[in-house]
Amino acid sequence: MPQLTLRFRIRQDGLVEESVEGVSGQTCNELTKTLEDALGVVQQKQPTAEAFVQPKTQTLSNPAEIH
Repeated sequence: MPQLTLRFRIRQDGLVEESVEGVSGQTCNELTKTLEDALGVVQQKQPTAEAFVQPKTQTLSNPAEIH
């Protein structure tokens, strides 16, 4: 499992910059929504390359056999 990293930078003017590493697709938005709501108004979002990677899904098939 890849490492998940949340980084915060609080600037002198009070703005908070947040970056997320190790999360692909829209999971990042879901992960940070509650925190962003608590911090206040989000002024800007800048997706990284990881935001456009689709999470891998695995489908299992079990063919039915009738004897």
